[in-house]
Amino acid sequence: MKNNEKRPNLIYVFADQLRYFSTGYAGDTKAQTSHIDAFCKESTDLCQTVSGHPVCAPYRASLLTGKYTTSTGMVINEIRMNTNHETFADVLNENGYDTAYIGKWHMYAAELGNHYDPKNSYIPQGRDRLGFDGYFAGYNFRHEYEVGTAYYHLDSPEKIYYDKYEPDAQVDMAIEQLHNLSEEENPFALFLSIGTPHDPWVPENVPKEYLDRFKDTKFELPPNYLDENDPYADNWARLSEEERSELTEWMRVYYAMVANLDDNIGRLMQSIKEMGLDENSIIVFTSDHGELFGAHGRRAKNIFYEEAIRVPFLIQWKGHLAADAQRDFVFNTVDIMPSLLSLMQLPIPKKVEGTDYSKCIEGEEDTKDGALMMCTGPTAAWGDGTEWRGYRTKKYTYAVYKKDGKELLFDDQKDPYQMHNLAEQAEYKDVLTDLKEAMWKKMDGINDTFEHNSYYKENWVKDRIIVHTATI
Repeated sequence: MKNNEKRPNLIYVFADQLRYFSTGYAGDTKAQTSHIDAFCKESTDLCQTVSGHPVCAPYRASLLTGKYTTSTGMVINEIRMNTNHETFADVLNENGYDTAYIGKWHMYAAELGNHYDPKNSYIPQGRDRLGFDGYFAGYNFRHEYEVGTAYYHLDSPEKIYYDKYEPDAQVDMAIEQLHNLSEEENPFALFLSIGTPHDPWVPENVPKEYLDRFKDTKFELPPNYLDENDPYADNWARLSEEERSELTEWMRVYYAMVANLDDNIGRLMQSIKEMGLDENSIIVFTSDHGELFGAHGRRAKNIFYEEAIRVPFLIQWKGHLAADAQRDFVFNTVDIMPSLLSLMQLPIPKKVEGTDYSKCIEGEEDTKDGALMMCTGPTAAWGDGTEWRGYRTKKYTYAVYKKDGKELLFDDQKDPYQMHNLAEQAEYKDVLTDLKEAMWKKMDGINDTFEHNSYYKENWVKDRIIVHTATI
């Protein structure tokens, strides 16, 4: 970047529970994602992006710190994030950027099951916003999107209810803020965290016009569907018989939500172009994690299978990054902050644990490095038995459970549905050993000792607020 060029703006848009495989550009013929597909044509597609801890709160904590869960402390959902990290927004503020955040936050609640109470849903001004000191229209989390139930907070505990379907309203708010920010002299960064297509997948949770688009679409169970629940699944991942009977109807609502999301991405991109902001803005579209819909005997996320970890990541920067290009290096959640800061020629905090892959994004370099992935416990409660670590490369996925040491190895190129565990096959012994060593090397580098979930409960938190600071 030349010295006389204005630093680029950053517009970072991420959905909740949108998996890579449910987009048209990735090959899903049922998906109605024409706007996202068009954005892909104008962007660099990081097609091997993975969610390093595929759960809402851990993802967001890693996104905004560039650190793994074992350093952020967000070992389950619904504990309160430590505020003494140097965050993405801190770096932006220190370098003259205006910041804005709209949507789901999911790093402030401290009481399981009481997330509608403003003491959990309102994120107060100050360090609990992790450096987002500008416009902040957020809420901790909930999963109802229709008029009359969906709300957000500004700078008080008062709930402000949307006057339309939540994603529609949020994109309206984002467009308004982009207008405001673009009139200022400073460069800006706007983060838009959209709640869909997260469940519950019930008809009233999506506008009827979108559900009608799929009324004649036939949805089928995935090829790797299992009748029995995965024995390592937590309560959020297990399926009752009634839920199993509803899976294909859940998919119908899910795809309807994705279609609405797509229309909103189209509206947002059109407004960005009309304002001329596409000329000098890094624009990202991605997701926090995916969804299994019965694959491997599971629903939801929090697992190393492709349906959960593989997410879209499209990045556009006109005149700097190639359009309609694909990069297939493995890109992990912790790598997002350092890579984007590097592209923006901003300093990367010393304690960031991710890798700067900006040269790989630009196509000047490639890497064979893999991604360390982890689960540190059940999705939103305490309990031992579900913890795992994994390592994902361009070709293989390796994983091991803490509970009993069970290992899994998949050739993702030959076996994309991960139906054949190669861990005990002699001809793959060297592959497994190499992946395991690479995984432990990354773990050792961040002082991850692969603890049971109960360790964190006993040593890290008090009343679901993180108190441990040794690795921060």
